[in-house]
Amino acid sequence: MSEETREQETVATPPAAPKHGGFDPGLIRKLWIALGVACALPVIAELFVDRHHGHGEHFPVDWGFGFYAVLGFLACAGSILLAKGLGLFLKKNEDYYDHDEPS
Repeated sequence: MSEETREQETVATPPAAPKHGGFDPGLIRKLWIALGVACALPVIAELFVDRHHGHGEHFPVDWGFGFYAVLGFLACAGSILLAKGLGLFLKKNEDYYDHDEPS
């Protein structure tokens, strides 16, 4: 094997881009588990709480178990979509403040 061939074989390839923004995959897994637990706890707690306590339904569409979890998710998703829409509407150019003012 010639010297030139050996050099070509040992050329290092650039490292792959880190997954998860450079965070440890074990940490990412723990965060997903914590998110799942945080989402499941209110639904499980609903088994032990009398939501109506003699007052009837709070909303006409209050259909029962898990309603408030779904309502919270939809409210959060709606807030995100509203913010995205407002961001498109209110966005300014990158050089908005760099323009010279007329004298």
